[in-house]
Amino acid sequence: VQLVESGGGLVQAGGSLRLSCAASGGTFSTTTYAMGWFRQAPGNEREFVAAITWSGGSTYYADSVKGRFTISRINFKNTVYLQMNSLKPEDTGVYYCAADRVDQSVRIGPTYWGQGTQVTVSS
Repeated sequence: VQLVESGGGLVQAGGSLRLSCAASGGTFSTTTYAMGWFRQAPGNEREFVAAITWSGGSTYYADSVKGRFTISRINFKNTVYLQMNSLKPEDTGVYYCAADRVDQSVRIGPTYWGQGTQVTVSS
């Protein structure tokens, strides 16, 4: 399974960005995968941001992004999105897309990772 992120960039505090993650390969088109987003700021460990089940019926968020970020997916496009609003400087980091066949695992230790996309929020 290959995951390719896009949509990162530089934005002022209070602004918005939408990240996309396109999935392909392996059994992705024939097996259900939960998807998620993680981020890593310089000097920090990678942390969970948001996740969504294959059906889209359940979503999960880190407390730090609740009410500001929204995860969604379009299965026929094999794509997951992260809409980020009211961005803060502390949201700065490399954002990674992740996938796993198990819903819980995608939030804790996903099997598949993208290469990451940089998000920088200026104050």
